[in-house]
Amino acid sequence: MTQTREQIHFITGKLAEHSLRQVLERLAPRVGFDYTVGVMNITVAALMTTPWIARKLAASSTIPSPDGSPPPALPPGTTRIVLPGECSGPLEAIRAVTNVPVERGPKDLRRLDEFFGQESRDLSDYGAFDIQIIAEINHAPRQSLAAILLEARQLQANGADVIDIGCDPGSIWANVGDAVKMLVDAGIRVSIDSFEPREIAVAVRSGASLVLSVNSTNVAAAADWGCEVVAVPDVPATMAGLYDTVERLTREGVPVRIDPVLEPIGFGFAESLGRYLNVRRSFPDAEMMMGIGNLTELTDVDSAGINALLIGFCQEVGIRSVLTTQVIHWAQSSVRECSLARMLSHHAVTHRTLPKHVEPRLISLRGGKPQSHGDEVLDRLAEAIRDPNFRIFAERGAIHLVGARVHLESRDPFLLFERLEAAAAGTLDPSHAFYLGYEISKAVTALTLGKDYRQDQPLDWGHLTQPEIGHGPSQRAAEAAARQQSTASHAPAPAASGANIILP
Repeated sequence: MTQTREQIHFITGKLAEHSLRQVLERLAPRVGFDYTVGVMNITVAALMTTPWIARKLAASSTIPSPDGSPPPALPPGTTRIVLPGECSGPLEAIRAVTNVPVERGPKDLRRLDEFFGQESRDLSDYGAFDIQIIAEINHAPRQSLAAILLEARQLQANGADVIDIGCDPGSIWANVGDAVKMLVDAGIRVSIDSFEPREIAVAVRSGASLVLSVNSTNVAAAADWGCEVVAVPDVPATMAGLYDTVERLTREGVPVRIDPVLEPIGFGFAESLGRYLNVRRSFPDAEMMMGIGNLTELTDVDSAGINALLIGFCQEVGIRSVLTTQVIHWAQSSVRECSLARMLSHHAVTHRTLPKHVEPRLISLRGGKPQSHGDEVLDRLAEAIRDPNFRIFAERGAIHLVGARVHLESRDPFLLFERLEAAAAGTLDPSHAFYLGYEISKAVTALTLGKDYRQDQPLDWGHLTQPEIGHGPSQRAAEAAARQQSTASHAPAPAASGANIILP
Protein backbone atom coordinates (compact mmCIF):
# COMPACT_ATOMS: atom_id res chain seq x y z
CA MET A 1 0.00 0.00 0.00
CA THR A 2 1.29 3.49 -0.85
CA GLN A 3 2.41 5.48 2.17
CA THR A 4 0.52 8.77 2.36
CA ARG A 5 1.73 10.18 5.68
CA GLU A 6 5.22 11.25 6.56
CA GLN A 7 7.05 9.11 9.10
CA ILE A 8 9.43 11.50 10.84
CA HIS A 9 12.17 10.33 13.18
CA PHE A 10 13.16 12.94 15.78
CA ILE A 11 16.57 12.57 17.40
CA THR A 12 17.09 14.08 20.84
CA GLY A 13 18.95 13.72 24.14
CA LYS A 14 17.74 12.26 27.40
CA LEU A 15 16.81 15.55 29.11
CA ALA A 16 14.54 16.71 26.31
CA GLU A 17 12.78 13.42 25.60
CA HIS A 18 9.78 14.03 27.84
CA SER A 19 9.15 17.57 26.58
CA LEU A 20 9.61 16.53 22.94
CA ARG A 21 7.11 13.68 23.25
CA GLN A 22 4.58 16.05 24.83
CA VAL A 23 4.90 18.50 21.94
CA LEU A 24 4.73 15.79 19.25
CA GLU A 25 1.71 14.11 20.85
CA ARG A 26 -0.46 17.14 20.16
CA LEU A 27 1.37 18.43 17.06
CA ALA A 28 1.53 15.31 14.88
CA PRO A 29 -2.26 14.72 14.57
CA ARG A 30 -2.84 18.38 13.77
CA VAL A 31 -0.14 18.62 11.10
CA GLY A 32 -0.67 15.08 9.79
CA PHE A 33 2.49 13.03 10.25
CA ASP A 34 3.56 9.93 12.17
CA TYR A 35 6.66 10.04 14.29
CA THR A 36 9.22 8.13 16.28
CA VAL A 37 11.71 9.50 18.80
CA GLY A 38 15.30 8.36 18.95
CA VAL A 39 16.88 9.15 22.31
CA MET A 40 20.66 9.22 22.09
CA ASN A 41 22.78 8.23 25.08
CA ILE A 42 23.68 11.82 25.88
CA THR A 43 22.10 14.19 28.38
CA VAL A 44 22.01 17.49 26.50
CA ALA A 45 20.97 17.35 22.84
CA ALA A 46 22.82 20.57 22.01
CA LEU A 47 26.12 18.77 22.61
CA MET A 48 25.58 16.30 19.77
CA THR A 49 27.29 16.60 16.41
CA THR A 50 26.19 14.95 13.19
CA PRO A 51 29.33 12.75 12.87
CA TRP A 52 28.75 11.54 16.44
CA ILE A 53 25.09 10.73 15.68
CA ALA A 54 26.10 9.00 12.44
CA ARG A 55 28.54 6.75 14.30
CA LYS A 56 25.85 5.83 16.84
CA LEU A 57 23.30 5.06 14.11
CA ALA A 58 25.83 3.01 12.14
CA ALA A 59 26.77 1.07 15.27
CA SER A 60 23.15 0.35 16.17
CA SER A 61 22.53 -1.21 12.77
CA THR A 62 25.24 -3.83 13.43
CA ILE A 63 24.08 -4.92 16.92
CA PRO A 64 22.08 -8.17 16.57
CA SER A 65 18.48 -8.10 17.75
CA PRO A 66 17.08 -10.86 20.01
CA ASP A 67 15.94 -12.95 17.03
CA GLY A 68 19.40 -12.79 15.53
CA SER A 69 18.61 -10.37 12.68
CA PRO A 70 20.40 -7.00 12.55
CA PRO A 71 18.01 -4.16 13.45
CA PRO A 72 17.83 -1.16 11.11
CA ALA A 73 19.47 2.12 12.12
CA LEU A 74 16.05 3.81 11.82
CA PRO A 75 12.47 2.65 12.37
CA PRO A 76 10.91 1.09 9.23
CA GLY A 77 9.26 3.57 6.89
CA THR A 78 11.18 6.63 8.10
CA THR A 79 10.88 9.36 5.47
CA ARG A 80 12.71 12.16 7.22
CA ILE A 81 15.02 12.78 10.17
CA VAL A 82 14.77 15.97 12.26
CA LEU A 83 17.73 16.90 14.44
CA PRO A 84 17.94 19.45 17.26
CA GLY A 85 18.50 22.92 15.83
CA GLU A 86 21.74 23.38 17.79
CA CYS A 87 23.21 20.12 16.52
CA SER A 88 26.38 21.04 14.62
CA GLY A 89 28.15 19.35 11.73
CA PRO A 90 27.34 18.41 8.12
CA LEU A 91 23.99 16.74 7.54
CA GLU A 92 25.58 14.54 4.89
CA ALA A 93 27.28 12.55 7.67
CA ILE A 94 23.87 11.18 8.72
CA ARG A 95 22.49 10.88 5.19
CA ALA A 96 25.42 8.65 4.29
CA VAL A 97 24.47 6.02 6.90
CA THR A 98 20.67 6.29 6.66
CA ASN A 99 19.93 7.24 3.04
CA VAL A 100 17.09 9.39 4.40
CA PRO A 101 16.63 13.19 4.13
CA VAL A 102 17.93 15.00 7.21
CA GLU A 103 17.24 18.52 8.46
CA ARG A 104 17.71 20.61 11.56
CA GLY A 105 14.61 21.60 13.48
CA PRO A 106 14.22 24.77 15.52
CA LYS A 107 16.77 25.60 18.19
CA ASP A 108 14.02 25.32 20.78
CA LEU A 109 11.56 22.41 20.61
CA ARG A 110 8.77 24.71 21.81
CA ARG A 111 8.91 26.26 18.34
CA LEU A 112 8.12 23.03 16.51
CA ASP A 113 4.61 24.40 15.92
CA GLU A 114 6.06 27.22 13.85
CA PHE A 115 8.51 24.84 12.19
CA PHE A 116 5.64 22.71 10.89
CA GLY A 117 3.06 25.45 10.46
CA GLN A 118 3.49 29.19 10.17
CA GLU A 119 6.88 29.06 8.50
CA SER A 120 5.63 26.72 5.79
CA ARG A 121 2.56 28.67 4.74
CA ASP A 122 2.30 30.72 1.55
CA LEU A 123 5.79 32.25 1.77
CA SER A 124 7.41 30.43 -1.14
CA ASP A 125 7.50 33.62 -3.22
CA TYR A 126 8.19 35.98 -0.32
CA GLY A 127 10.76 38.65 -1.07
CA ALA A 128 9.24 40.29 -4.13
CA PHE A 129 8.78 44.08 -4.12
CA ASP A 130 8.01 46.93 -6.50
CA ILE A 131 8.85 50.02 -4.43
CA GLN A 132 12.16 51.72 -5.17
CA ILE A 133 14.21 53.08 -2.26
CA ILE A 134 16.04 56.36 -2.84
CA ALA A 135 18.49 56.97 0.00
CA GLU A 136 19.80 60.50 0.48
CA ILE A 137 23.31 61.47 1.49
CA ASN A 138 22.63 64.70 3.34
CA HIS A 139 24.88 67.73 2.92
CA ALA A 140 27.07 65.90 0.41
CA PRO A 141 29.12 69.06 -0.40
CA ARG A 142 30.46 68.99 3.17
CA GLN A 143 31.92 65.49 2.77
CA SER A 144 34.97 64.14 0.97
CA LEU A 145 34.49 62.05 -2.15
CA ALA A 146 35.82 59.01 -0.31
CA ALA A 147 33.27 59.48 2.48
CA ILE A 148 30.45 59.86 -0.05
CA LEU A 149 31.43 56.63 -1.81
CA LEU A 150 31.66 54.75 1.49
CA GLU A 151 28.23 55.94 2.63
CA ALA A 152 26.72 55.19 -0.78
CA ARG A 153 28.00 51.61 -0.68
CA GLN A 154 26.63 51.13 2.84
CA LEU A 155 23.21 52.46 1.83
CA GLN A 156 23.22 50.25 -1.23
CA ALA A 157 24.13 47.19 0.88
CA ASN A 158 21.15 47.92 3.14
CA GLY A 159 18.73 47.93 0.21
CA ALA A 160 18.88 51.34 -1.47
CA ASP A 161 18.27 51.28 -5.23
CA VAL A 162 19.25 54.90 -5.90
CA ILE A 163 21.66 57.15 -4.02
CA ASP A 164 20.46 60.73 -3.79
CA ILE A 165 23.12 63.45 -3.63
CA GLY A 166 21.74 66.08 -1.25
CA CYS A 167 23.05 69.52 -2.12
CA ASP A 168 23.06 72.61 0.09
CA PRO A 169 20.47 75.29 -0.80
CA GLY A 170 21.74 78.73 -1.72
CA SER A 171 25.04 77.61 -3.23
CA ILE A 172 26.40 75.64 -6.19
CA TRP A 173 28.67 72.70 -5.39
CA ALA A 174 31.75 72.89 -7.58
CA ASN A 175 32.50 69.16 -7.20
CA VAL A 176 29.00 67.85 -7.88
CA GLY A 177 30.05 66.44 -11.25
CA ASP A 178 33.01 64.59 -9.75
CA ALA A 179 30.84 63.07 -7.00
CA VAL A 180 28.14 61.90 -9.39
CA LYS A 181 30.62 60.47 -11.90
CA MET A 182 32.45 58.62 -9.11
CA LEU A 183 29.24 56.90 -8.00
CA VAL A 184 28.06 56.13 -11.52
CA ASP A 185 31.46 54.64 -12.38
CA ALA A 186 31.06 52.45 -9.29
CA GLY A 187 27.83 51.06 -10.72
CA ILE A 188 25.53 53.09 -8.47
CA ARG A 189 22.37 54.80 -9.73
CA VAL A 190 22.31 58.46 -8.72
CA SER A 191 19.74 61.19 -8.25
CA ILE A 192 20.49 64.84 -7.57
CA ASP A 193 18.57 66.75 -4.89
CA SER A 194 18.69 70.41 -5.85
CA PHE A 195 16.53 73.23 -7.20
CA GLU A 196 19.49 75.00 -8.81
CA PRO A 197 19.39 74.42 -12.62
CA ARG A 198 23.15 74.94 -13.11
CA GLU A 199 24.01 72.43 -10.40
CA ILE A 200 21.48 69.96 -11.78
CA ALA A 201 22.79 70.30 -15.33
CA VAL A 202 26.32 69.36 -14.29
CA ALA A 203 25.05 66.38 -12.26
CA VAL A 204 22.95 65.09 -15.15
CA ARG A 205 25.82 65.39 -17.61
CA SER A 206 27.91 63.37 -15.17
CA GLY A 207 25.37 60.53 -15.06
CA ALA A 208 22.55 61.42 -12.64
CA SER A 209 19.33 59.84 -13.91
CA LEU A 210 16.75 61.49 -11.62
CA VAL A 211 16.25 65.06 -10.41
CA LEU A 212 14.70 66.00 -7.06
CA SER A 213 12.90 68.34 -7.33
CA VAL A 214 11.06 70.43 -9.93
CA ASN A 215 8.45 73.14 -9.36
CA SER A 216 7.61 76.43 -11.03
CA THR A 217 11.01 77.90 -10.13
CA ASN A 218 13.06 75.54 -12.30
CA VAL A 219 10.59 73.71 -14.56
CA ALA A 220 11.68 75.77 -17.59
CA ALA A 221 15.08 74.04 -17.57
CA ALA A 222 13.81 70.50 -17.08
CA ALA A 223 13.39 69.67 -20.77
CA ASP A 224 17.12 70.31 -21.31
CA TRP A 225 18.26 67.77 -18.75
CA GLY A 226 17.03 64.71 -20.61
CA CYS A 227 16.17 62.65 -17.55
CA GLU A 228 13.31 61.84 -15.19
CA VAL A 229 12.29 64.42 -12.59
CA VAL A 230 10.17 64.63 -9.45
CA ALA A 231 7.45 67.30 -9.52
CA VAL A 232 6.52 68.96 -6.22
CA PRO A 233 4.08 71.78 -5.38
CA ASP A 234 5.28 75.33 -4.81
CA VAL A 235 3.22 75.37 -1.61
CA PRO A 236 2.47 71.85 -0.29
CA ALA A 237 -0.45 72.90 1.92
CA THR A 238 -2.39 74.31 -1.04
CA MET A 239 -0.81 72.21 -3.84
CA ALA A 240 -0.15 75.52 -5.60
CA GLY A 241 1.74 75.08 -8.85
CA LEU A 242 1.85 71.26 -8.87
CA TYR A 243 -0.72 70.60 -11.59
CA ASP A 244 0.74 73.30 -13.83
CA THR A 245 4.23 71.86 -13.37
CA VAL A 246 3.07 68.32 -14.17
CA GLU A 247 1.16 69.53 -17.23
CA ARG A 248 4.18 71.38 -18.63
CA LEU A 249 6.56 68.46 -18.01
CA THR A 250 4.14 66.06 -19.68
CA ARG A 251 3.69 68.37 -22.64
CA GLU A 252 7.46 68.63 -23.10
CA GLY A 253 7.94 64.88 -22.86
CA VAL A 254 9.83 64.88 -19.57
CA PRO A 255 9.33 61.66 -17.52
CA VAL A 256 7.87 62.68 -14.18
CA ARG A 257 7.12 61.35 -10.73
CA ILE A 258 4.70 63.32 -8.57
CA ASP A 259 5.36 64.02 -4.88
CA PRO A 260 2.68 66.09 -3.08
CA VAL A 261 5.11 66.27 -0.09
CA LEU A 262 4.54 64.54 3.24
CA GLU A 263 4.19 66.97 6.16
CA PRO A 264 5.32 66.28 9.77
CA ILE A 265 2.84 65.54 12.55
CA GLY A 266 1.34 68.79 13.80
CA PHE A 267 2.07 70.56 10.50
CA GLY A 268 -0.56 68.97 8.28
CA PHE A 269 0.38 65.28 8.33
CA ALA A 270 -3.17 63.94 7.88
CA GLU A 271 -3.99 66.45 5.16
CA SER A 272 -0.80 65.58 3.31
CA LEU A 273 -1.74 61.90 3.22
CA GLY A 274 -5.05 62.96 1.74
CA ARG A 275 -3.21 64.87 -0.98
CA TYR A 276 -1.44 61.70 -2.09
CA LEU A 277 -4.83 60.04 -2.47
CA ASN A 278 -6.17 63.00 -4.42
CA VAL A 279 -3.18 63.00 -6.78
CA ARG A 280 -3.63 59.29 -7.39
CA ARG A 281 -7.28 59.90 -8.30
CA SER A 282 -6.30 62.75 -10.63
CA PHE A 283 -3.40 60.85 -12.19
CA PRO A 284 -4.31 57.15 -11.93
CA ASP A 285 -1.37 56.00 -14.07
CA ALA A 286 1.31 58.46 -12.95
CA GLU A 287 4.49 57.50 -11.16
CA MET A 288 4.60 58.91 -7.64
CA MET A 289 7.18 59.35 -4.89
CA MET A 290 6.94 59.99 -1.15
CA GLY A 291 9.67 61.56 0.99
CA ILE A 292 9.15 59.55 4.17
CA GLY A 293 12.11 61.07 5.99
CA ASN A 294 9.89 64.04 6.81
CA LEU A 295 8.22 61.79 9.37
CA THR A 296 10.95 59.43 10.59
CA GLU A 297 13.50 62.20 11.13
CA LEU A 298 11.03 64.58 12.77
CA THR A 299 9.18 62.31 15.20
CA ASP A 300 10.47 61.07 18.57
CA VAL A 301 9.86 57.37 17.93
CA ASP A 302 11.85 54.41 16.61
CA SER A 303 11.68 54.57 12.85
CA ALA A 304 10.79 50.96 11.98
CA GLY A 305 7.08 51.25 12.72
CA ILE A 306 6.71 54.55 10.87
CA ASN A 307 8.58 53.21 7.86
CA ALA A 308 6.44 50.06 7.77
CA LEU A 309 3.19 52.05 7.92
CA LEU A 310 4.22 54.57 5.25
CA ILE A 311 5.52 51.82 2.96
CA GLY A 312 2.20 50.04 3.43
CA PHE A 313 0.36 53.23 2.46
CA CYS A 314 2.54 53.58 -0.62
CA GLN A 315 1.95 49.96 -1.61
CA GLU A 316 -1.83 50.37 -1.48
CA VAL A 317 -1.84 53.71 -3.30
CA GLY A 318 0.65 52.65 -5.95
CA ILE A 319 3.47 54.99 -4.94
CA ARG A 320 6.44 53.15 -6.37
CA SER A 321 9.36 55.10 -4.91
CA VAL A 322 10.24 56.52 -1.51
CA LEU A 323 12.97 58.94 -0.46
CA THR A 324 14.46 58.32 2.95
CA THR A 325 17.29 59.59 5.09
CA GLN A 326 18.95 58.12 8.16
CA VAL A 327 20.59 61.02 9.92
CA ILE A 328 19.06 61.24 13.38
CA HIS A 329 20.09 58.40 15.68
CA TRP A 330 16.66 56.78 16.04
CA ALA A 331 16.32 56.50 12.26
CA GLN A 332 19.79 55.25 11.37
CA SER A 333 18.53 51.91 10.11
CA SER A 334 15.72 53.37 7.98
CA VAL A 335 16.98 52.05 4.64
CA ARG A 336 17.12 48.49 5.93
CA GLU A 337 13.68 48.91 7.53
CA CYS A 338 12.23 50.19 4.26
CA SER A 339 13.81 47.29 2.40
CA LEU A 340 12.13 44.77 4.71
CA ALA A 341 8.85 46.71 4.85
CA ARG A 342 8.46 46.83 1.07
CA MET A 343 8.66 43.02 0.89
CA LEU A 344 6.16 42.66 3.74
CA SER A 345 3.71 45.16 2.21
CA HIS A 346 4.00 43.66 -1.26
CA HIS A 347 3.22 40.23 0.13
CA ALA A 348 0.23 41.50 2.13
CA VAL A 349 -1.30 43.47 -0.73
CA THR A 350 -0.69 41.00 -3.55
CA HIS A 351 -1.80 37.97 -1.49
CA ARG A 352 -4.56 39.84 0.35
CA THR A 353 -3.28 38.50 3.64
CA LEU A 354 -2.40 40.19 6.92
CA PRO A 355 1.24 41.30 7.30
CA LYS A 356 1.53 39.16 10.44
CA HIS A 357 3.89 36.27 11.29
CA VAL A 358 5.71 36.96 8.03
CA GLU A 359 8.64 39.34 8.63
CA PRO A 360 10.07 39.00 12.17
CA ARG A 361 13.13 41.08 11.28
CA LEU A 362 11.09 44.29 11.59
CA ILE A 363 10.25 43.52 15.22
CA SER A 364 13.20 44.72 17.27
CA LEU A 365 12.12 45.85 20.73
CA ARG A 366 9.66 43.00 21.36
CA GLY A 367 11.30 40.47 19.04
CA GLY A 368 11.26 36.84 20.14
CA LYS A 369 7.99 35.64 21.66
CA PRO A 370 8.65 34.47 25.24
CA GLN A 371 8.36 30.73 25.83
CA SER A 372 7.83 29.03 29.15
CA HIS A 373 8.80 25.58 30.45
CA GLY A 374 7.07 25.69 33.83
CA ASP A 375 8.31 24.59 37.25
CA GLU A 376 7.59 20.89 36.70
CA VAL A 377 9.93 20.69 33.73
CA LEU A 378 12.63 22.77 35.42
CA ASP A 379 12.45 20.69 38.61
CA ARG A 380 12.73 17.49 36.56
CA LEU A 381 15.72 18.99 34.78
CA ALA A 382 17.39 19.75 38.12
CA GLU A 383 16.98 16.12 39.19
CA ALA A 384 18.45 14.84 35.91
CA ILE A 385 21.52 17.08 35.72
CA ARG A 386 24.80 15.48 36.76
CA ASP A 387 27.38 17.99 35.46
CA PRO A 388 28.50 21.12 37.36
CA ASN A 389 27.02 23.65 34.93
CA PHE A 390 23.94 25.81 35.47
CA ARG A 391 21.10 26.31 33.00
CA ILE A 392 19.49 29.73 32.94
CA PHE A 393 15.87 30.48 32.06
CA ALA A 394 13.86 33.71 32.06
CA GLU A 395 10.14 33.09 32.34
CA ARG A 396 7.06 33.94 34.36
CA GLY A 397 8.64 37.15 35.64
CA ALA A 398 11.72 35.56 37.20
CA ILE A 399 15.20 34.29 36.40
CA HIS A 400 15.65 30.58 37.00
CA LEU A 401 19.03 28.97 37.68
CA VAL A 402 18.91 25.19 37.34
CA GLY A 403 21.79 22.89 38.22
CA ALA A 404 22.33 19.45 39.73
CA ARG A 405 19.48 19.14 42.28
CA VAL A 406 19.26 22.94 42.41
CA HIS A 407 16.46 25.20 41.12
CA LEU A 408 16.80 28.83 42.22
CA GLU A 409 14.56 31.66 41.06
CA SER A 410 14.25 35.38 41.65
CA ARG A 411 13.48 38.59 39.80
CA ASP A 412 16.45 40.21 41.57
CA PRO A 413 19.74 39.05 39.99
CA PHE A 414 21.75 40.06 43.07
CA LEU A 415 19.54 38.02 45.39
CA LEU A 416 19.70 35.14 42.93
CA PHE A 417 23.50 35.23 42.97
CA GLU A 418 23.58 35.26 46.78
CA ARG A 419 21.51 32.07 46.78
CA LEU A 420 23.72 30.60 44.08
CA GLU A 421 26.88 31.26 46.09
CA ALA A 422 25.32 29.51 49.06
CA ALA A 423 24.21 26.54 46.93
CA ALA A 424 27.58 26.28 45.18
CA ALA A 425 29.39 26.11 48.54
CA GLY A 426 32.55 27.80 47.32
CA THR A 427 32.94 25.83 44.09
CA LEU A 428 32.01 28.74 41.78
CA ASP A 429 35.24 30.00 40.21
CA PRO A 430 35.58 33.62 38.93
CA SER A 431 35.35 32.84 35.21
CA HIS A 432 32.20 30.78 35.69
CA ALA A 433 30.71 33.50 37.89
CA PHE A 434 31.47 36.12 35.24
CA TYR A 435 29.83 33.96 32.57
CA LEU A 436 26.70 33.47 34.68
CA GLY A 437 26.54 37.19 35.45
CA TYR A 438 26.72 38.01 31.75
CA GLU A 439 23.95 35.56 30.90
CA ILE A 440 21.79 36.70 33.81
CA SER A 441 22.05 40.31 32.62
CA LYS A 442 20.69 39.17 29.25
CA ALA A 443 17.91 37.33 31.05
CA VAL A 444 16.98 40.51 32.98
CA THR A 445 16.80 42.43 29.68
CA ALA A 446 14.57 39.71 28.24
CA LEU A 447 12.21 39.87 31.20
CA THR A 448 12.11 43.68 31.06
CA LEU A 449 11.16 43.78 27.37
CA GLY A 450 9.14 40.59 27.19
CA LYS A 451 11.66 38.84 24.96
CA ASP A 452 12.50 35.17 24.69
CA TYR A 453 15.78 34.28 26.39
CA ARG A 454 17.92 31.33 25.34
CA GLN A 455 21.20 30.69 27.08
CA ASP A 456 24.32 31.35 24.97
CA GLN A 457 22.20 32.82 22.17
CA PRO A 458 21.87 36.52 21.29
CA LEU A 459 18.63 38.23 22.24
CA ASP A 460 16.39 38.66 19.22
CA TRP A 461 16.57 42.29 18.05
CA GLY A 462 15.12 41.57 14.60
CA HIS A 463 17.31 42.81 11.77
CA LEU A 464 19.54 44.51 14.36
CA THR A 465 20.55 41.20 15.98
CA GLN A 466 24.30 40.71 16.15
CA PRO A 467 26.01 37.29 16.31
CA GLU A 468 27.15 36.44 19.78
CA ILE A 469 30.48 34.83 20.63
CA GLY A 470 29.58 32.04 23.03
CA HIS A 471 32.28 31.28 25.60
CA GLY A 472 30.23 28.97 27.77
CA PRO A 473 30.96 28.25 31.47
CA SER A 474 34.41 28.11 33.00
CA GLN A 475 36.94 25.78 31.43
CA ARG A 476 37.09 23.69 34.58
CA ALA A 477 33.31 23.19 34.61
CA ALA A 478 33.28 22.44 30.89
CA GLU A 479 36.00 19.81 31.21
CA ALA A 480 34.20 18.18 34.12
CA ALA A 481 30.95 18.11 32.14
CA ALA A 482 32.72 16.56 29.15
CA ARG A 483 34.24 13.85 31.35
CA GLN A 484 30.88 13.02 32.92
CA GLN A 485 29.16 12.99 29.56
CA SER A 486 31.82 10.68 28.14
CA THR A 487 31.48 8.25 31.06
CA ALA A 488 27.68 8.21 30.72
CA SER A 489 27.72 7.40 27.01
CA HIS A 490 30.74 5.02 27.08
CA ALA A 491 32.05 6.87 24.03
CA PRO A 492 33.85 10.14 23.32
CA ALA A 493 31.30 12.94 23.61
CA PRO A 494 31.36 16.29 21.84
CA ALA A 495 32.90 19.16 23.78
CA ALA A 496 30.62 20.75 26.37
CA SER A 497 29.51 24.35 26.15
CA GLY A 498 27.23 26.72 27.99
CA ALA A 499 24.31 25.97 25.66
CA ASN A 500 22.64 23.74 28.21
CA ILE A 501 19.01 24.50 27.42
CA ILE A 502 16.19 22.09 26.73
CA LEU A 503 16.26 21.31 23.05
CA PRO A 504 14.81 18.56 20.88
